[in-house]
This record gives sequence, structure tokens and C-alpha cells, in this order.
Amino acid sequence: MTEYAQDLRTFARFTKDHQLADPLSKDDILAYHRHLRDDLDAKPATIERRLVTLKSYFAWRADRNSALPSPFADVRISVRIPRRLPRPIDRETLKAVLHAETGPANVLLTNRAFATDHAITILMIKLLIVTGLRISELTNLKIRDVSTDASQIIVHGKGNKERIVFVPNEELQDAFRRYCTDRAMQGSPKSSLFLNAVGRRLRSQTFRKRLRALSHRLGIAPHLTPHRFRHSAATLLVEEDTDIRMVQALLGHANLRTTEIYVRVSNHALRRAVERADILRTLE
Repeated sequence: MTEYAQDLRTFARFTKDHQLADPLSKDDILAYHRHLRDDLDAKPATIERRLVTLKSYFAWRADRNSALPSPFADVRISVRIPRRLPRPIDRETLKAVLHAETGPANVLLTNRAFATDHAITILMIKLLIVTGLRISELTNLKIRDVSTDASQIIVHGKGNKERIVFVPNEELQDAFRRYCTDRAMQGSPKSSLFLNAVGRRLRSQTFRKRLRALSHRLGIAPHLTPHRFRHSAATLLVEEDTDIRMVQALLGHANLRTTEIYVRVSNHALRRAVERADILRTLE
């Protein structure tokens, strides 16, 4: 609510400074748009929000007083919001995270006992890296969604669309299979696969908190997030020359354009590598 109030105050200052009065016109709105863009140097997302807030306000006002029509009636403003490149986790940081599991207290499962929270967190991180799952898709998994050998997972994605992802690493498969076997002995096929400390379904927010704690312990900034692991999964596959349509299928993207952004990320990595090499300098 504070942002909306600020949006209206910004427009109120504009009308006062420019001595505008009702009824406002289409040209007044276009002038305000230019003011936000050129004078205030507002970000595209901020401009869009402020115009949407203003349009809603004028629609509300016109609904209560027909003598004050909305100046947005004939306005068509396109605010182009640049797509942010995803921020994958660099390889060295990924290695540091995966090596954080070392130590006798972090053995995944022994004697049918539940794994430690940390071990489960590392297992889930590895699954995110190799499958590119959304965290909600991972935490919503049921025991029945994993194949007997733990090499395949049935995922229910956005719009309840079903897809299959694979667990390719033998060592990870073995750890995942032992975990799933233990869970199958303790719960029904419909039970949640990942549980919290009190035996209930592990919530996405709880996993995010674990990642923040791990980030703090390892000195990782910006902190780890589930979606950054998803970005990393896609970027690493692209960098290994995996067909972009295969990456699209893995991530469950409805549109190939959504997946193609990872090619841009990989190109950024290529540029940095070329700049570091500086071939011409080696020829001097």
C-alpha cells in the first residue's frame, strides 16, 4: 500500500509543479510519462507500476463521478521492461557448496534413520542442479513420483503439466535411492518425499532458510536461492552443448524463448573467458 500511496504523491507533485487541473487530458498523461522517464530517470518497472496505479485511480474516480472521465481513455503507452538475465551460481561456488557435506555427521542414511537436515539439504541441492526443478516442484514430490531405481522423477509443473526428469549421476542415484527406500518404509506412496524436522512436508520457505544459513556459513554472497540452482542447471547444460529444446523440456518451459535466455547467459561467460585470454596480447 505504501508504494501505491507514493505513486499518487509523485503524480500530485507533477500536477502541482505543472499547474494542471481537472479535467486532465491524454497529453497530460503522456507528459507525466516523459517526466518519469526523462526527468526522474525511473526504471521501466517503476514507470509501469506508477502508470497502472494512476489508471486504476482515475477509473475508480470516474466510476463515482461521470463528470470526471479518465484521461487514460485513449492513452496507449508501452513501457518496455528489459528482461533480467538470470544469475546462475558459478562453478567454484557450486563446488564449495557440494563439498560442504563432508564429515561423519552428514552420512545420508544409516539403519533406516532419517538423514540430518544438512544431508537432506545437500541431496536436494544436487537434485536441483541436475534436474532444474522449481523448488515448489521438488518439495511437492510424493514418494510414488520417484522410480524404483531413483533414476526418474515424475514432476507436476505449472498448470499441473506432467513431465519426467532424470537423475543421471550414479553416486547421486544411489544416495537418492537409499533415501527414497527409507521413506517408502515409513510412509505411503502418497506421502511427501521430503519432510521437515517434525515429520511434515518440507515447505519451500523452510528450504530457503536452510540455504540462507548455508550461504552465511560458507560466506556466499549473494545468498543461495532455489531458483539460482535452477538457473545454474540450465546454464551448465547449455555450456555443455545440450540442445536448447532438451533444456526446454527439462525445465518445463512452455515457450522456447523463455529457455533461450540461458544461451545469452552462456555467451556472457564466453565473453569473459575470451577477455581473460586476450589472445592478441599473447602474440606481442
